Amino acid sequence: MPLSNVQTRSRKQVLTIADLAEAGYDIPGDLVRGQFVSMPPTGHTHAEVEANLAFILKAFAKDKRLGRVMTGEVGIITQRAPDTVRGADVAYVSHERMKGASATGYLDVAPELIGEVISPNDRWTDINEKLEEYFGIGVLVVWILDPKQRRVHVYRSTTQVEQLGPGDMLVIDDLLPGLRIQVDDLFDDGQIEDIRPDK
Repeated sequence: MPLSNVQTRSRKQVLTIADLAEAGYDIPGDLVRGQFVSMPPTGHTHAEVEANLAFILKAFAKDKRLGRVMTGEVGIITQRAPDTVRGADVAYVSHERMKGASATGYLDVAPELIGEVISPNDRWTDINEKLEEYFGIGVLVVWILDPKQRRVHVYRSTTQVEQLGPGDMLVIDDLLPGLRIQVDDLFDDGQIEDIRPDK
């Protein structure tokens, strides 16, 4: 189903997870409470930061045989009736949780860890909405990576957050014991536009 058809249908009726899956994987966007919300492709800086995080997590999880690391706007089901599917930049799911996941389709178990990279078109109200959904399904930690400020916001809940910057180390021993990530290693030196203010 072409993107234009999905957008047309989304204005007329509530879409389901099955509708989104039928549309194919080349459509950038989220399904939010039954409405398709298109999103522009990310810029190269966003993509590089996302790749840096995914590479580090993938190498660590594979070496320790802890779980799987997914990237590329992996679809995560956060709500049903009306359906919501969020595309996450990076997600870590332990082997234990993956045992309960469907063999195909969007991820229907909660990742333990999600990494999201802030883009210039992101608004904090939208980020906070995603945080509520992630923690609502059982995500344990969310890292919000801000290339503009070269900072990582470490969320353990919607109200418990720690900010780490250049020179700091990401440590998550209760979830991935032994993992150490220098914040500086996640970001490049490209100039990033400011996050857009809420309207």
